[in-house]
Amino acid sequence: MSEQEEHSKGGVYSSKGKEYTRDSRYIETRIMAEPREGTDDYPVEPNRYRLIAAYACPWANRSIIVRDLLGLQDVISMGNPGPTHDADSWTFDLDEGGVDPVLGIAKLKEAYEKRIPGYPRGITVPAIVDERTGEVVTNNFPQITEDLYFQWKDFHKDGAPNLWPDDVREEMEEVMQRIYTEVNNGVYRCGFAGSQEAYDAAYERLWTAMDWLEERLGEKRYLMGDSITEADIRLFTTLVRFDAVYHGHFKTNRNKLTEMPNLWGYARDLYQTPGFGNNVRADEIKAHYYVVHTDLNPLSIIPGGPDLSVWETPHGRG
Repeated sequence: MSEQEEHSKGGVYSSKGKEYTRDSRYIETRIMAEPREGTDDYPVEPNRYRLIAAYACPWANRSIIVRDLLGLQDVISMGNPGPTHDADSWTFDLDEGGVDPVLGIAKLKEAYEKRIPGYPRGITVPAIVDERTGEVVTNNFPQITEDLYFQWKDFHKDGAPNLWPDDVREEMEEVMQRIYTEVNNGVYRCGFAGSQEAYDAAYERLWTAMDWLEERLGEKRYLMGDSITEADIRLFTTLVRFDAVYHGHFKTNRNKLTEMPNLWGYARDLYQTPGFGNNVRADEIKAHYYVVHTDLNPLSIIPGGPDLSVWETPHGRG
């Protein structure tokens, strides 16, 4: 399997027998309300940019949720690649003719190479593309959602949630960092472990973090208290994939999510909140992991379960 294929599937790479590490080198250009002098910042401008985000991808799914929660649908358009891309690039399989109707491209790679000819790293989502030039502006996924909140505030809908509350900002940054390293990345570290030793260490790290979250959510409705924040969005996109994919496909199988009372109630609470569950595409999620990861699932057989109706059952978190 080529490094390019690994990148296109989620940005992980490693030598056999070693722990898998995520390539965190992104195009770091930002879209700013007040572009900084001497930088390559782009200006905030409604109806200029297109968010390219696959529902299948947890990193992209968080940007879809944030855009929805903040009510930015009318000022930032969205294109959705299909779940089963090739080793070269995410592709627009779901659109008529296999071409994004706004950008006019079949492969997201075209927008990357228009910005940086011969782009040397993986073609990842989410990415924001300048509709005027067809060039990728940024694929820095944690910065994208932060900037959707802080830089696009003039265009937020009335009553948009405060996803970055000042009074818990410092602690929230610490919580999000632990979630990113130990849970969001932790499931991948298990799934792509190159040796038994690497897998055992990854499994222990993941479940230490999951137990910490289970305990924390026994005392708080959401990660930071009584209100939804960016931290909850970042955790949700992993939890909603846990039983359907990670438990079996990535061998994170100490418990199912449904067997952890606080995490399971919390996950259903979020799922039933507008902006979350309506932006989950279970069939696309399963197709992505079970079809694209042929090293883990050589026959690309997609499992039939689990039963998704359980996500609509009472969560008891109110």
